[in-house]
Amino acid sequence: MNYRHAYHAGNIGDVLKHVVLARLIVYFQRKDKAFRVFDTHAGIGEYDLASEETQKTGEWQQGVGKVLGTRCPDPIAALLEPWLSVVHKLNPDGVLKVYPGSPSVARNLMRKNDRLTLTELHPADFEVLSGLYAGDHQVKTIHLDGWLAMGSFLPPKEKRGLVLIDPAYEVTDEFDRMTEAVIKGWKKWSGGTYALWYPVKDTRAIRRMHEAFENAGLRDVLKLELNVGKSGPDTRMLGSAMTLINPPYTLADEMREILPWLCEILHQGPGTNWEVTQLISD
Repeated sequence: MNYRHAYHAGNIGDVLKHVVLARLIVYFQRKDKAFRVFDTHAGIGEYDLASEETQKTGEWQQGVGKVLGTRCPDPIAALLEPWLSVVHKLNPDGVLKVYPGSPSVARNLMRKNDRLTLTELHPADFEVLSGLYAGDHQVKTIHLDGWLAMGSFLPPKEKRGLVLIDPAYEVTDEFDRMTEAVIKGWKKWSGGTYALWYPVKDTRAIRRMHEAFENAGLRDVLKLELNVGKSGPDTRMLGSAMTLINPPYTLADEMREILPWLCEILHQGPGTNWEVTQLISD
């Protein structure tokens, strides 16, 4: 599977990932002390929905497009507001033309004392990313493999924050590489929050990753999953999930409110379901 960000901006996977990212940042802001967001596979930061890549797939129409086109109950609207505030900020005329990637979601929600570290290996994508944040003293962009970066930049000097992990899943051993990198990162910074996004296609690889986390001694591991239909190894992506290590204590209950509503409006066929599961206790 090729999951280069530009082809899938604003799709059902981005909806899940960015809702969670925004909720994490809101939680960290409960304290005045600065925190750092570290995005290991940052992409280009913001996406033109009229570009050749996004027009080729049109996946945003089944993701953020449906969210924006549906009346949202007030309690859920309050939980989605941090994420959607960034979407609206980038589209001030009310017409959805630009979708914020994870770097843009994080940067637009950060306070003046918070910091953002972005790594991206793809040369062309890094050039766009670094240009977007040129001169921004709160953002550091690094042309480097995200797995190597995790070994180099953890723990952050702020000692608070999160690592967002969302690789392209272009190679068959990506789950194994992610598992190894997360375990090594956790051993260096066991108090950090780690948020791993992945498509729900290779269930054996996902199960193997979770077993490795448990065997390595990781604690407080939460799984969030959103399926809008039944997908498999040979189908297009209809489901994605996130595994979180050291999530905020508020997140599970928030997602139990959000995910049923997202299931209802994003469904594309049989197999639509959602899940909030504590895999490993704290």
